[in-house]
Amino acid sequence: MSLGVGQRLDGLVANYFDHPLPDSQELPRWVAPLPEWLENVGLRLAWPVAIVNLIGTLFGFWYYAGQPMTLAPPLLRGQLGAAPAVAYPLIPDSPVATMFIGLSLIAWRLDLDAEPLHMLAFFGCIKLGLWTPYVQLVLNGSAGIVPWLYWFLILSHAAMAVEAFLIHRYATFSVGSVAVALAWYGFNDVVDYFWPVLEGPHHTWLRAEPLGSGGFDHSVLAHDLAAAWAVVLTFIAVFLALATRVAILRSQLAETP
Repeated sequence: MSLGVGQRLDGLVANYFDHPLPDSQELPRWVAPLPEWLENVGLRLAWPVAIVNLIGTLFGFWYYAGQPMTLAPPLLRGQLGAAPAVAYPLIPDSPVATMFIGLSLIAWRLDLDAEPLHMLAFFGCIKLGLWTPYVQLVLNGSAGIVPWLYWFLILSHAAMAVEAFLIHRYATFSVGSVAVALAWYGFNDVVDYFWPVLEGPHHTWLRAEPLGSGGFDHSVLAHDLAAAWAVVLTFIAVFLALATRVAILRSQLAETP
């Protein structure tokens, strides 16, 4: 039987990145939506994909720092420049998420026990991979941003959501690790939208919020819609993580003689 295009691509990549892969388990399509060949390609390219994500982390911090083009002070402008240093981990959510998935793939390749990191990566890719395209397409629009950067933001974040569905091949989705990820991203939702601390709120600035006299109006509808989608995505990430855990356990039981 002739191989499909995806299988041929997997075979081609395997010629250059022939690292042993975790076995593919028979999981329901709604928790493992990617075809097996695409999972294989993503995992074989773990090192390049991790490096691309970590470069994305650096780009993201540059973006949140006001996109400085020189080393002239002040180096930090934009949203990071307007916040105290202690709040920095709470602000650039997408760069932190790409850092999580990059480190998760590296940890897997180095055979490190890093279950909480894998779950932080899963939650981060689901949340920010789906939150940012919604905000850009529905709330912000393309006005005031160059087209290449606008579409780069949308497509690169959508790719993060795809990356989330590689993780089930090498992680156990333990309940404790899911709790760690929920604690971090639940805390982020609270300080981003509902309980401002450290001179917050700390969500990504929305185009509808700046006031002509300076400052921001967080009472606008766009803020509420962004907050609602962020919370919904947290629930979705928890559900998918625990459902994946159950599906993995069922698959293992089915294989037990």
